[in-house]
Amino acid sequence: PVLDTEDAWVSVEGPVSIVELALEQKRIHYPLVEHQFVLCTVLYAIMRLSLKAVKPLSLFDSKGKNAFFKDLTSIQLLPSGDMDPNVLSIRQQFLLKIVSAAVQTLCSSQKDKEVSEEEYFPFEKGKNWPTLAADLAQYLQISEDLVRRHYVCELYSYGMDHLGEE
Repeated sequence: PVLDTEDAWVSVEGPVSIVELALEQKRIHYPLVEHQFVLCTVLYAIMRLSLKAVKPLSLFDSKGKNAFFKDLTSIQLLPSGDMDPNVLSIRQQFLLKIVSAAVQTLCSSQKDKEVSEEEYFPFEKGKNWPTLAADLAQYLQISEDLVRRHYVCELYSYGMDHLGEE
């Protein structure tokens, strides 16, 4: 891009402007950033919902694990459409754990003292964990319908039939 500057600024001496520094940076490989985002979301869900016995790197195949330790500007081989059935099974179990933990947390907090989800997760207004799990299912190549069905079953099992019907 062409950067037009006024004549008064041309003679100014000093450090390079932030715009020029930004333009000199290498372009990032966006799929690699998405891959990192999935890992961050997985780690955040594990931490926030206190999930036990989950190994986050087990959710990725060898190509996916190797891509985490590369520069974001490099073009990496990311996992293709064909996945190991064992990895898919581990991913599915993980997403179902997220949904179960979210519903259990919500139900236990509401039974204790009629607290809404926004009040229980104060820094996450509008964050719907089951919806996040369904969105994450797209990245992890798991059926969204499976996650949504499990969510409905969990709502019914905790006696929240009115939410399950919706």
